[in-house]
Amino acid sequence: MSKECEELHLLFASLKKFEFPFDSKQIPQNGIYILFERGEAGHGTSRIVRVGTHTGKNQLRSRLEQHFVRENKDRSIFRKNIGRAILSRDKDPFIHQWEIDLTTREAKEKFGSTIDIEKKLLVEKIVSEYIQNNFQFVVFAIEDKEERMLFESKIISTLSACKECGPSDNWLGQYSPKQKIQQSGLWLVNGLNKKPLSENEINRLKTLTKAI
Repeated sequence: MSKECEELHLLFASLKKFEFPFDSKQIPQNGIYILFERGEAGHGTSRIVRVGTHTGKNQLRSRLEQHFVRENKDRSIFRKNIGRAILSRDKDPFIHQWEIDLTTREAKEKFGSTIDIEKKLLVEKIVSEYIQNNFQFVVFAIEDKEERMLFESKIISTLSACKECGPSDNWLGQYSPKQKIQQSGLWLVNGLNKKPLSENEINRLKTLTKAI
């Protein structure tokens, strides 16, 4: 998959890059986002470190705001994984509280009183600062949900199968308690080893991104 991975890197590197703060109006309502991280290189360009999309209609802008702006790790697994790595790197015992998901009322009633809220807010701000200062992204529109999900999965699998690009020694993900993140060099745990892109599907991606 090295050749295909290189094609993806060169293709996405040619698109307009966004960074924080970004104008949401310039982002399509439905599509896929590709994240790059400062200091990470692959195939002669910026290395892709995460691929994502959304399930709800017209929710791409909202999804990116959940990652970059809204300080709630329970609504963004990307934020949660960044926090895990920072806390693990710093050997901070708060990582055990960071793992607790307070989304449901039941969880809030059961665990709410055990959480150091001030510390949680502080870590959320640290996570925001790291993401806002270190990540860029490109986006391309795909209106059909089924096609979005298919391409997200296949792009991830193509990247994770590549043996020629990987994380730097200083990559924050090296501190992640999630072994799959360490091994893949991607801020992802699920969908790493499914079916990769075919040549026809890469050509379809080129057609999709030409519209930008």
